[in-house]
Amino acid sequence: MTPLREEQLQQIRDERRQQIMDASLRIFARRGIIGTKMSMIATEAGISPGLLYRYFQSKDELFTTLVQQAMQESVAGIASVNQLSGSPLEKIRALTELILDKEGQLYFLLIHQASTSDEVPEKAIQLLEQYSMNVYVDPLEPLFIEGQKAGEIAAGDPRELISCYITVLSGLMTLNIHGDEGYPMPNIDILLRMVSSPYTEA
Repeated sequence: MTPLREEQLQQIRDERRQQIMDASLRIFARRGIIGTKMSMIATEAGISPGLLYRYFQSKDELFTTLVQQAMQESVAGIASVNQLSGSPLEKIRALTELILDKEGQLYFLLIHQASTSDEVPEKAIQLLEQYSMNVYVDPLEPLFIEGQKAGEIAAGDPRELISCYITVLSGLMTLNIHGDEGYPMPNIDILLRMVSSPYTEA
């Protein structure tokens, strides 16, 4: 058998690391850092605990790495909405779909867990402090203002509208991830009514 080249070995390591990250994201988002054990992550990833510790030395290291990735991905996702084609309301619809897809929900829930849970690693707390609400509001403000001028977005302080929009989505995801059947995820058209002009069909 021909031995694997170094680049092939590195690809295998990278794929395994991503497999671990994906599994841990699902566990941490639902159970939080206190309710998660490394053995749970290993089981979810389909690997042995020993192999898991070869990639991450502790639960804190893994959690902090995920928080950093979640913050970067969520900020990049919001910033990218301005590059999309379509009207302001169509762009906001696309952003809402992005946030509410499975991976988007898990990222937002992980950030929520990191912001509200006890025993969060100090490095993760420091990462969160670098990302205030303004990191999300600032990229969206020009889009909301453009939508207001076009008559698509409701009148009012655009920053307050954006904060309300993000807060409502975060709350819905928190309820949805725990499988509360009394609070099913609303249709996107219904969600868009909170920011769209009453004279515009979402």
